[in-house]
Amino acid sequence: MSAASPRASAEAAAWLARLQGDARCPASEAAFADWLQADPAHAAAFEQATDIWSILPGAARGMRPARQEAPPAPPAPRARARWPELALAASLAIVLGLGTLFWMSRPTGYATAVGEQKIATLEDGSRIALNTDSRVQVRYDVNERLIDLDHGEAMFEVAHNAARPFIVRAGNKQVRAVGTSFVVRREGDAVIVTLLQGKVAVTDVHPATAHAQPTYLNPGDRLRSAPKLPTQIDEQPAEIATAWRRGQAMFADTPLADAIVELNRYGGPRLVVDDPQIGALRVSGVFATNDTDEFARAVAALHGLHVTQSGATLHIVR
Repeated sequence: MSAASPRASAEAAAWLARLQGDARCPASEAAFADWLQADPAHAAAFEQATDIWSILPGAARGMRPARQEAPPAPPAPRARARWPELALAASLAIVLGLGTLFWMSRPTGYATAVGEQKIATLEDGSRIALNTDSRVQVRYDVNERLIDLDHGEAMFEVAHNAARPFIVRAGNKQVRAVGTSFVVRREGDAVIVTLLQGKVAVTDVHPATAHAQPTYLNPGDRLRSAPKLPTQIDEQPAEIATAWRRGQAMFADTPLADAIVELNRYGGPRLVVDDPQIGALRVSGVFATNDTDEFARAVAALHGLHVTQSGATLHIVR
C-alpha cells in the first residue's frame, strides 16, 4: 500500500479515534461517509490507519513486564472506560505523525500588492482569487476550513465537504459554506458579501445575543454590513461582482466620487475630484482597472470637463 499524504493520514487518525469513542452517532457516521467520498485517497489513508490501530493494542501489551495475574477488577464507570480508547488515539496520532496535526492548524497567508491579482488553490481543491491589495490567512484542521480576510477582496470557490465547513471571517462577520462560490470584501470593519452560486449563512463572529439567527443568502444577493449601521441586502449581478477578475470595473449610474474610489484601489495615476458637484455626477459603463487616465478623459469628455495632471495625480476639473 502506498503511503498516504500527511493531511489524509491525520484526518484518518482523527476519524478513527472519533468512531471508536463515545462520539459515534448517525450524524458522525454520515459525516465520515462524506469524507470518504470526497477523495479516493481518504479510503486508503483510513485503511492504513486501521491497520496501525489493530497493531497498537498488542504492541502495548507486549511492552508490559510479566507479572502475576490479578483478580478481575470490577467494571469501571463508562467515563473511565474511554481512557484506553484515548490512549490508543494518542498512540495512533504519534505513529502517523503528530507533527502533521500541528502543520494542518498552522495558518498560511496569501497576499497581493496594489494592482496585483492572485489565485491560490488550497489542498482540498478550493480556490481563492485575491483582488488588489488583499490578504487572507488560511487555517485548515480536521473539523473545519477557516479563512480570515484581513483586508481587501477575495472570491472563494469552495470544494464540497459536509464534514468540514468552509468559514470565512471578515471583521465581525463570518460566512459559512459547504460547496459554493461567493465574494467577500472588507474595508476596515465594513464588509460586503456577494453570493454567486449555492447558499451561505452569514453570522456575527461575536453575536449580540446567544439566540442570534444567521442570514441566508441566495445567488445574486449582496449583504452589506458596516459598524453602527443596519445590515442591508440587495441584488448585484455576478458579472458586476466579478468584473475585477477580468480586469474591469463596471458602473451603473454610480456617483463619480464612488467610481474614483473604486479605480484608485488598483494603482496607476491617482484620480482626484475636489468639486462635490463633479463628484456627484453619474457614471455608467465598463472600464479597465489598469487605465485610470483613460477613465478620467472619458468622463471629462462626456460631461464637458477637463483633466489636469500634477505629478502622479489626475484632477478632473471644470
